[in-house]
Parts: sequence; structure tokens; C-alpha cells
Amino acid sequence: MASSTETFRVTPEEAGIRLDSLLVGRLEGYSRGFVQKLIKQGFVRVCGSARKSAYCVKPGDLVEVEIPEPDGADEPIVVPVPVPLDVLYEDEHIVVVNKPAGMVVHPGAGKESVSLVHALLYRYGSLASVGAPERPGIVHRLDENTTGVMIVARTDRAYWELVKQFEGRTVQKEYLALVWGVPPEETGTVSTLINRHPRERKKMAVTQNGREAVTKWKVLKTWKEVSLLSVKPITGRTHQIRVHMAYIHHPIVGDPLYCRHERRVNRLTDFAFKDLLKDIKRQMLHARMLRLKHPVSGEILEWQAPLPPDMERLLKSLDALEGVTS
Repeated sequence: MASSTETFRVTPEEAGIRLDSLLVGRLEGYSRGFVQKLIKQGFVRVCGSARKSAYCVKPGDLVEVEIPEPDGADEPIVVPVPVPLDVLYEDEHIVVVNKPAGMVVHPGAGKESVSLVHALLYRYGSLASVGAPERPGIVHRLDENTTGVMIVARTDRAYWELVKQFEGRTVQKEYLALVWGVPPEETGTVSTLINRHPRERKKMAVTQNGREAVTKWKVLKTWKEVSLLSVKPITGRTHQIRVHMAYIHHPIVGDPLYCRHERRVNRLTDFAFKDLLKDIKRQMLHARMLRLKHPVSGEILEWQAPLPPDMERLLKSLDALEGVTS
């Protein structure tokens, strides 16, 4: 059976993390169950020795992971599910959708809910065969509660060409983010390294050792307590915009991981703002625009997704309050 191998050293920030948790973070697209199976079957070695899932890694540990190619018998099967989709564009090679809040992109990583992949397989019957076992055709992702434009490959040819564009940073993306506070400048760039949070597995963090992450932002509108930003990620790291906005002390309103939303709401002295913001349950982040070359024709294409209803209502309500500025 063919296989691929991943090799890396544990960073100081990752010290003390369970081996299975470390691998879930490092091997994007694979579930904890799949990782634990690899460990149990001896496909994972730490400094040359097999370890258990509960082993706590140490700084400098050399981790080697052999990932066997699925033989069909053990390959996860994603059963198509009829779910309504807001399709912005489709042809024989690609499909572009406006992803709603609450929908995960693909199964795995402990997510048992119906995913975008389930819905697309029902609509089209098949997607590109390449990609991780549980994410056929997926070339980029949006977080479960982030809305907006997303492209998926329907053919292998489209998949590899899109991957090349994303890796080459030629894809243009714009997000709308409602953040806490009013930035002192009208524009800015955040450039850091991002890695898995050293203690909290579900979070990413700005670290001294990690992958380059660059985000450009611009203020579009301000209110007394919050601001609407246009955000353009140059790189595409996990949770990048959410991490970077929190890093510059303007976390995204409603973000359950990177913003202490309830505490911030409770500190508000303006009761009208407090009532408006207290019931927000998700990050107010929307992928508004995606621009790239068609993977087959080479034509430059751009898609825009309208704001989701909850975010649109919130912005209109903010405008209705006294003290709105622009």
C-alpha cells in the first residue's frame, strides 16, 4: 500500500500537548479518530519510538507520521445529503457557493453535522477525487460560523490548478468583519507567525515559531463601540483573521474563541448598544469577495456574496442608533 510521510519537530509552544491533539492540529483535514488509529497501528513514531495517544510531547521531539493511502475498505464514506445551497456559479469544473453560518465545510475533526461536502455530493454526485479522504474537492475553507464565498473543485484538473493559485497567493479575497473598538488608524497590516495554541487545541495563536501570516485591513465605518472593517488576508492560515484582529486588540464581535464577548458586552455603559450586542452567538465575519483565474479557461472571475441576514440586520440596527459616524 502506498503512503506519504510527514516529519516535523515539536516547538516550545507545543510542549505538553497530547500526541493525538498535536497531530490533529498539524495534519489538517484528519479527524482525531483517524489520528488515534494511526498511532495505535504504529504509523506514528516519536524520536524513533512508538508512543500512545496520551503521550505528552516535549520540545525538540522528532515526530514521524506515515499516512497510508486509503485502499477503499477503510476510506471514510461521505453519504450525500439533500441540503439547500446558495450557488453563485457552477460549471463542469468548479462550483462557487455562499456558505451559511452553522455549516462545516467537510466532515471530520469531531464534526458529526451535515457538511458542505455532503450537500455538494447530493447536488452533483461527485467532486474532485483528490484532497483528504473526507474533503474531496476542498481547496480552501471557511470556519463553521463564518459565512460567504467559497469555491470547490469538481474535477481533479480544477483541483490542482486552484491549489497552485492559493499556494501562489494569486487569489484575491476580501472579508467584512465587525470588530470591537475603533482602530486609531484607518488602514493597517498585521504580519506575524501563527501556530497551534500551546495549550488550547481548538485555538491558533501568534507565536515565535510558526507559519507566516499577513493580513491587510481598512476601516469602512465606525460606531461608538464597534467598527466595520474590510479585511484582505494575503496568506491563508487557520483562523488567521480572527487571530490577527484579537492580536491588535480589536477582536471580532461574537467570536467564541478569541473574544470574551459577554464580558465586553457587560462593560458597555450604553444600554442600547448592550441590548443590541448581547445576543450575538457567532463571529461577525463574512467572506464578501473571491477573485481568481478559472482553473481551465484562464478567465479572471470574481464573485461577491451578500451579507447574511443576521449581520445585515445588526449593521442596520447600529446605523439606527444615535452616535453613528462614518
